[in-house]
Amino acid sequence: MAYVALLSAGMVYGQDKQDSPQELRRQTDAKTVISNFFSKKHSADTAEKRPSYFSTLPSAGFNPSVGLSLGVTSTGGKIFGNPKTTTFSVINANAYASTFGLLSLEVKNNIFTNNDLFNVQGGLQVGKTVALDYGVGTGRKVQGDGAFSLNDFPLDNNPDVFPIKFAYLKFSERLYRKVFEHVYAGAGVIFDKYSNIDDERKTGANINTHNYRYSTIHGYPSSGYSDNGMLFNVEYNSRDQINRPYKGMYADIVLRVNQGWMGSEHNSVQIKTEFRKYWSLSKANPEHVLAFWYWASYLVSGSIPYLELQGTGSDPANRIGRGYTIGRFKGTSFAYCEGEYRFPITKNKLFSGVVFANEETASNSNNSIKLLEYMEPGTGVGLRILFNKYTRSNLCIDYGIGNYNSSGLFLGLNEVF
Repeated sequence: MAYVALLSAGMVYGQDKQDSPQELRRQTDAKTVISNFFSKKHSADTAEKRPSYFSTLPSAGFNPSVGLSLGVTSTGGKIFGNPKTTTFSVINANAYASTFGLLSLEVKNNIFTNNDLFNVQGGLQVGKTVALDYGVGTGRKVQGDGAFSLNDFPLDNNPDVFPIKFAYLKFSERLYRKVFEHVYAGAGVIFDKYSNIDDERKTGANINTHNYRYSTIHGYPSSGYSDNGMLFNVEYNSRDQINRPYKGMYADIVLRVNQGWMGSEHNSVQIKTEFRKYWSLSKANPEHVLAFWYWASYLVSGSIPYLELQGTGSDPANRIGRGYTIGRFKGTSFAYCEGEYRFPITKNKLFSGVVFANEETASNSNNSIKLLEYMEPGTGVGLRILFNKYTRSNLCIDYGIGNYNSSGLFLGLNEVF
């Protein structure tokens, strides 16, 4: 959803283990600027004595696919243990409603217990939305490509792209236990249910939408389905912070086993992998960071529903593939990599910037287009506004360009990865 954000804040108190009080005093965030503007106490930052770990952004936007929308996005966090040995935990939530009847509520958690003994990751998503369907695989130009987009959707309706309206309920939760330093193993469950699927251009005698053809061939009901299963995970995490790491590494391997006895339409096995690495280039200014991200999903056996195919924007934060709209590329298997350079602009750290480049590739359902056969590149630049210095939360404004004259503006809270 494309949003223009206004700013407000709530309060949760604690102490972040990553940044020293001396370093925090040298930083200015947007909340401090706004607070000083409306407060008579210009000489002192009252937040220094009462640090806030919770931030909220009311938002509004307009798009021809969803109408006028109003929403709110929140991020918060706390340390649940010894600040010297416990990673900062994060909880994010957002919700919106539009004049076209679309609704969304989402809550996500990444919680670490004392001394990082356990890590709990998961979330709940429920709503009614619309997806733009460009087909399966990479290497395919769509007639009408090139429209400028804001986040999820292009600003112009495209007659060659099939919109799919549907309701969804998604729940997942994974529990990890530390087995070695920085190494965790765990398991969990995932439930994805889609209902009231309206393939808007599935009309007439010649039914030709990608979703309907795929569902018919693979034996899925056209009106709704479920994809539920068990998750088995191994994770490595040495990042110094979750929202905006300066250094460290994160790796995650997930085996997803979808089962009919859990409500899935078909059995299937998927392997999902993720790798992130961060290099701080300066001790004096650790915000100079080189960052790398690899994210992939491989279908090992069976089949998955059309709306479960992985692709652009399929990561939990829907940030994969700056330069393209969500869902522009997808496949039974999908791989993505991105590199980014992050750097401060102002001495007080209020403003910083990024430059990035990425590539994505996807196979189609019958493997006539294979993974790595076609690569779709993207690149761009971005501005960061430090919103909450205690949680390192940033407001992100990125301009990206991709293949087939694709371009867009991408807005978000916290770093892309």
